[in-house]
Amino acid sequence: MRWSTLRLRELPAMTENDSETAGKTERASVESPPAPMRELSEDERAEIEARNALLQTDLMLHMVESAIDSGGFRLRPSTLCDLQKPAVLDLQPDAGFFRRGSIGISNTDHVPPPASDVARLVEELCDYVNDNWREKSPIHLAAYVMWKHNWIHPFSDGNGRTSRCVSYLVLCVKLGYRLPGKEAVPERIAADKFPYYHALDAADAAWKTGTVDVSAMEALLSVTLAQQLLSVHSDATGADFSS
Repeated sequence: MRWSTLRLRELPAMTENDSETAGKTERASVESPPAPMRELSEDERAEIEARNALLQTDLMLHMVESAIDSGGFRLRPSTLCDLQKPAVLDLQPDAGFFRRGSIGISNTDHVPPPASDVARLVEELCDYVNDNWREKSPIHLAAYVMWKHNWIHPFSDGNGRTSRCVSYLVLCVKLGYRLPGKEAVPERIAADKFPYYHALDAADAAWKTGTVDVSAMEALLSVTLAQQLLSVHSDATGADFSS
């Protein structure tokens, strides 16, 4: 397989392989990738992916702080591109650019739209968030971004990681502060993706009827956010809530 988007349906950043995890089948992109920049050993790839995860997270947190400090925020297609670029830096030659070919995802019925529609659909994603910024809750907007980004699958690689970053960016900026706690929402979702797959599938099914229903994703984000915030209480009290 390719080093690709795994629709989160992606494996974690350091184990992106088309394989089985915990006895369950992962979902992998089946698009032919752009030519790799050079052959990498397993150790080299792991080192680059670990570095890239930190670069992407650092950029996202910088965006959160900048948006809060400026007092204004609009989600733009360039935000998605800017956050995808560090995720695949030195791994894919098209880092920071929308895919130019069709893409498929194994182990799901969803077929992402053609490349010719990607730019328009990403604009629509951003418009939904911006137009509903005042009326919708932070969890709803974050859930919508998480689902719609994956539904569009705008990049040749790094879609899952980027959807988590953009979703968390929207969540924090809409709340007006950087969320405390260990293992932030994106990390918690990456650690157990199958509830995430279910939430994506539920939203996909609703969208086939023309309905935006990200309630399953909202529920998942609510649970993982509560776990993140509970870690603060655990540190403050010494209580163990892991069981």
